[in-house]
Amino acid sequence: MPSRKPATRKATLLDSPAPPTRRAETTSDTLAPVPVDAATLAEVFRRFEAANPAPQGELEHTNAYTLLVAVVLSAQSTDAGVNKATRSLFAIADTPEKMLTLGEDGLRERIKTLNFFNTKARNIIALSRRLVEECGGEVPASVEVLETLPGVGRKSASVVANIAFGQPRIAVDTHIFRVANRIPLVVTKTPLETQEALERLVPDRFKLNAHHWLILHGRYVCKARKPECYRCLIRDLCRFEPKTPAP
Repeated sequence: MPSRKPATRKATLLDSPAPPTRRAETTSDTLAPVPVDAATLAEVFRRFEAANPAPQGELEHTNAYTLLVAVVLSAQSTDAGVNKATRSLFAIADTPEKMLTLGEDGLRERIKTLNFFNTKARNIIALSRRLVEECGGEVPASVEVLETLPGVGRKSASVVANIAFGQPRIAVDTHIFRVANRIPLVVTKTPLETQEALERLVPDRFKLNAHHWLILHGRYVCKARKPECYRCLIRDLCRFEPKTPAP
């Protein structure tokens, strides 16, 4: 008896291979920020320069050493609070030698209004001793060397190198990290990554003052909770939405 051919049936849509699934677009995919282009970035800093040609840091100091001390003290503290504490401190201890003479207890007493004053006092005495023993009492201009001092990280070292020694460093604090990623000039995840990107992208003409312009903009205009977009001089260049309307 001849073998029986298996019955066939007509193909239906149910038999068709399923189309490839497409990954659902999430909010983060849809709204992923894209940094401004080079021409826009340059225009941002051109406007900052036009509005404030010679920006200044707000930490009071008289030399590279007092700047270094003020920067160390500014961690988790306001510039205004640091200045209030250092006015009397620097009158009697404006060199590492004088700071060592004052001693940790004397220093602690003069900065006790600041957050983490115990740790800061210990670090300042330790870095002062290092400066006296290893650097002849002078503050080194090298960021890499500054970073080895107690209580001094990349941000603090870059601030000192920029202000005291005129190096085109762009130290990144919380204000600059926020502003740079909000505009966005860059899209980064850490302050160090932000600093490296900004120092690579900002035109040389603006690099020396970029730190000051960004920190002042973040402190007084592009505020964390409620940016004052209605009085922002780069409002038309910034991609942050929704813009804050005038009160």
